[in-house]
Amino acid sequence: MSIVTTSVSSARSDAEVVRAYLEASMIPDPDTAATYVKPGTTITFTGGRIFDHPRGAASFNTGRYKWVKKRIDRFDVCPGEDETIVYSIGTLYGEWPDGTPFEGNRYVDRFALKDGLIVAMDVWNDSAERILQQRGIEA
Repeated sequence: MSIVTTSVSSARSDAEVVRAYLEASMIPDPDTAATYVKPGTTITFTGGRIFDHPRGAASFNTGRYKWVKKRIDRFDVCPGEDETIVYSIGTLYGEWPDGTPFEGNRYVDRFALKDGLIVAMDVWNDSAERILQQRGIEA
């Protein structure tokens, strides 16, 4: 078993990279968001949809939401030997495609970072549950 030591400043900077990425993504400005991502990064969205650039995720969101933003509650930073994992946890708010507003839609984004750049991202949220509830389906 090895003990991993990472300075607080490097862990903080990884969370700052994730925050900057998310802020650019919410504009949406996928080209600026891409400056925080290493080429070849895999972005896996809900439902297992895979994108290789923030542009793909932004395009996907235009069909799912009229607009959407994140209220970031916290970042959980997990330093590792070869990479740092940063979880962004909070809620989504915005409008569905028909203009109906929503808020309080929980999300968790998991980022893997190496050398100060995002190398993988996984996205989970409650949007599907909320759509089922709108349709009167209790699953």
